Amino acid sequence: MPPLSAREIQISDYDYDLPDHRIARHPTTARDGAKQLIYKAADGSIQDDHFANLADNLPAGTLLIGNQTRVIHARLFFPLAEGKRPIEIFCLEPLQPVDHQQNLGARTPVQWQVLIGGNRRWKRGALTLEVPTSYGSMAVRAERLGREGATFTVGFDWTTKGAEQATFGEVLEAAGTLPLPPYLGRETELADEDRYQTVFAKVEGSVAAPTAGLHFTPEVLSQLTNKDIRWGEVTLHVGAGTFRPVSSATLGGHDMHRETFVVSYELIRQLAEQLQAGRPVVSIGTTTLRCLESLHVIGAELLLGRREAEARSFSVGQWAMENAEVCEMLPAAAFSALADWLQQRGLSAVEGHTEILLSPASGVRVVDGLITNFHQPTSTLLLLIAAIVGDDWRRIYRHALENDYRFLSYGDSSLLWRS
Repeated sequence: MPPLSAREIQISDYDYDLPDHRIARHPTTARDGAKQLIYKAADGSIQDDHFANLADNLPAGTLLIGNQTRVIHARLFFPLAEGKRPIEIFCLEPLQPVDHQQNLGARTPVQWQVLIGGNRRWKRGALTLEVPTSYGSMAVRAERLGREGATFTVGFDWTTKGAEQATFGEVLEAAGTLPLPPYLGRETELADEDRYQTVFAKVEGSVAAPTAGLHFTPEVLSQLTNKDIRWGEVTLHVGAGTFRPVSSATLGGHDMHRETFVVSYELIRQLAEQLQAGRPVVSIGTTTLRCLESLHVIGAELLLGRREAEARSFSVGQWAMENAEVCEMLPAAAFSALADWLQQRGLSAVEGHTEILLSPASGVRVVDGLITNFHQPTSTLLLLIAAIVGDDWRRIYRHALENDYRFLSYGDSSLLWRS
């Protein structure tokens, strides 16, 4: 039996031995060349297949939902005096403007929450980075404005020579580096510029890829369409906190990271109709799943009268799934309520932040299946897998290890069906 509260879960119960050589350091030659493990909770069966055959493993009428976020060049290296290592500034989350699109589209100074590598070597004053471009050059200036724990507030301003003033998104594209997960143990390579983005990535803002979507190709998407498998997209900007291990003995001592989401009215209405009809919903990745479950919480709380009627942005807390009334609300009703709320206010999308924690104690409400890669031991992502499959996560991961599956961001895939 799962614990009554996620706070009581012992993280040591979600540990396993992951040999270093099983971590995929590079992607497969072809995006859809990855293996895919198929698990069905109804009978506990495990089968081996390949991602290229995904359409064969989804029933017609399924609504498949991906995360259309795009990874930004979030790492900036500012030089010091000759012979000294540069200062690395890792942009985590926009602060001013706080909206990702407004911030990345700004042509005037912006502020970000960042990590700083080599902060002790950064003495007083601002840092400057000169960047050659195809049209001239760019000078980027960074100034520390404050500190909170391990993170800093840094202000950026810049000048563009030889062209009109660049946006901050263009500054990052020209001056920054694509951030790879630290467990890959290597620097970014040219091939990563393409392969660490999904083919459906559109909206810039993430500092880590929604890696379950990396296996999709135009050919796979075409096969899905031909089988009447429907497609939808959310936007959830993935933060660096997704890689943070749980260091406390129980989940009650772990603070979940916050991520920003935007989801269109059209998709919410489509989800309401899909759920009402009893047709399958499948999430592409843990980021999409966290977004969908957060939307269920918002819709349920609207029905229960626990949300301000005139709110324009929502926040979903870490322990939102501990509320019994919210969890008991039927997803179809919750999504219908959220769609009606948007329609009444003439809003085209719902937006906000989520810190939601999904675990075996909470389970999941919205989806029937999850497409995902294989995750690190003692991580909140592994707990999310257990929210779908329960204790069978051990059998699944043992099978994957015994059958040469590749793990983590550039690794192989799984399709997990819950009962």
